[in-house]
Amino acid sequence: MRRYDPANPKAPFIWHGGDYNPEQWPRETWDEDVQLMQEAQCNVLTLGVFSWVSLQPDEEVFTFDWLDAIMDKLAEAGRFVCLATPTAAQPAWMSQRYPDVLKSDATGRRRHHGGRQNFCPSSPIYRRFATQIASKLAERYHAHPALVAWHVSNEYGGHCYCAVCAAAFRFWLQSRYDSLDDLNERWWNRFWGHTYTDWSQIEPPYQDGETGQHALRLDYNRFQNEMFLACFTGERDAIRQFSEAPVTTNSMAPFWDIDYRVWAREMDVISWDNYPAPDSHPSAIAFRHDLHRGLRDGQPFLLMEQTPSSQNWQPINALQRPGQLRLRSYQAIAHGAESVMYFQWRRSRGGSEKFHGAVVEHGRRADARVFREVATLGAELASLGNRTLGGMTPARVGIFFDWESWWALEGSIGPVANKRYVETVRQHYAAFWRRNVAVDIIDKDTDLGGYSLVIAPMLYMVTPLLAGRIADFVSQGGTFLATYLSGIADANDLVYEGYPGPLRSLLGIRSEEIDALMPDQSNQLVMSETGRSPEGPVPGASGKAYRCMRLCDLIHSEGAEVLATYGADFYAGRPALTRNVYGDGAAYYLACEVEDGGLDDLYGDLLAGLQIHPILTTPADVEATARVNEQGTLLYLLNHRTEPVTITLPAGQGFTDLLTNTAVKETLMLPASGVAILVEGERLTPGTGPSGSAPPSGDPAPLR
Repeated sequence: MRRYDPANPKAPFIWHGGDYNPEQWPRETWDEDVQLMQEAQCNVLTLGVFSWVSLQPDEEVFTFDWLDAIMDKLAEAGRFVCLATPTAAQPAWMSQRYPDVLKSDATGRRRHHGGRQNFCPSSPIYRRFATQIASKLAERYHAHPALVAWHVSNEYGGHCYCAVCAAAFRFWLQSRYDSLDDLNERWWNRFWGHTYTDWSQIEPPYQDGETGQHALRLDYNRFQNEMFLACFTGERDAIRQFSEAPVTTNSMAPFWDIDYRVWAREMDVISWDNYPAPDSHPSAIAFRHDLHRGLRDGQPFLLMEQTPSSQNWQPINALQRPGQLRLRSYQAIAHGAESVMYFQWRRSRGGSEKFHGAVVEHGRRADARVFREVATLGAELASLGNRTLGGMTPARVGIFFDWESWWALEGSIGPVANKRYVETVRQHYAAFWRRNVAVDIIDKDTDLGGYSLVIAPMLYMVTPLLAGRIADFVSQGGTFLATYLSGIADANDLVYEGYPGPLRSLLGIRSEEIDALMPDQSNQLVMSETGRSPEGPVPGASGKAYRCMRLCDLIHSEGAEVLATYGADFYAGRPALTRNVYGDGAAYYLACEVEDGGLDDLYGDLLAGLQIHPILTTPADVEATARVNEQGTLLYLLNHRTEPVTITLPAGQGFTDLLTNTAVKETLMLPASGVAILVEGERLTPGTGPSGSAPPSGDPAPLR
């Protein structure tokens, strides 16, 4: 994989800016925009998203003059550009002249023109036009002094079920399977008499057609993922003919439609759009950041979009409270971001996002609350210079997130309708977040050698190859924990005759039945009265009980030590938590969904035994993370509480807070929503932003 260089000499600072759509505004507005960008310390603007018709108003007509003008204007003002290809929304002339470019819904009905991501990813015509515009942009702007990166399309997704996709899917299947008999066997098509006798009989999983064939649905997800990826790589390769600037596209993970881990191999840098619901817990946002950091094995990423104030896609779009924008921006940096970018720069006067937050509101005033918060944050980020760039997060804990397991689980009927895969992974992640223990989100191709503890929540789909890699990790001294609904099926969603499939000997257990509990039902996970493992004390060794709910796996030990049993129902006394010694390591199996307190105690004891310590012990909802770069270790402290807190720092160590350039020792008081970035040693001199720009001083005057 190409490696993104955050210390690019062209823009060696935290990128601060966002989506700018000058084509929506009269040119006399542009000078006002540039003045405001300088005042807000916005140094990198994303241009060209959704501007296809403005760049190509007809098939043979290209109009780049407006883009030339704004690119030059930004360069003259010391601003930089992340230049987008406009291919997320094709022009109306294209949809009208070439209707095959339009996407079809899950019934196979062709959609009308409109919206975005409304193109068929398999369409040769769409791909031809998309690579053409990407090539022309790269040829024209590759040497422009403002250009720092390429942003291909926007938020790919939305499966297509048209005839073009159906034909391409059959071809894709013929290259994947040895024969039609092989496909029938691996899809288990004798069930309900669904055996195919000719390739032409295979259709996409239409909503009113073949929805019960799980392997078909799983393969269609894989196929659509590859088709969208081919759209991205086609544009990327067209750009590469002229430009070496980093190429990315913005993700929304965890997002059902796209397996971003597969995509990460094709991108120079991960970028993503952070739009949490107003009531999202900070651990859920941290999980999403770490998920993206994990896509390229810990490399820094770009926060491509966030709202500076409110969204407009939620049922209730509450404003971010004063200080919340700053806190969430630094949370992104603390977890690996090298940029703080917004959607959008100037709030649109019409369209579906006219009420979406923006740096410049409809009032167009520089003394507006949101603009002032953005400007203050921009000045702070400029003062950091390149001090935080390139930081890696040292983690000894890895947690699996596997898109294919998610696809297969949610596509399966039973034992419950909503499998809660993402929520379950996030619940296990939160147990470490609450302790300020760094976590990497990993996938089935991740090298496990650098971890001491690996967690696999609901790792439904396990191949013998993956099971062997996990077994090697454990035999060499690693600690592994799997949960219920792990090791159930192979790569074609054929269930193993005996769960947990190829993990059975490693875990030392076998599963007999899975009980699904009603929402008002629960059981108990009761810890053994005594016990201590090599990793540390058994959680709650005095017989403490924890509530368990939703899913309970009824298992038998096949050599594993029983650490906890169920407390109720006909399976009371059956194993609920086991530990199996395997080589120099140990493998645990958690057979039920357990309350947060149970996970806290379980992982607390495992961490203690493995001597994995918190980055810093803090009050609840005060987050501590660390990033290490060539200049040392940076300690980020973020107060997610609504009141100030006092944090005790490591004894005998002196720090400098990079945000205030002051010495800190022994204790630190953080105000509500407060942030500190601590580095060991003496006070440092703040850096400057692009073109030596200074932070804004005084109250900005209103602009009309």
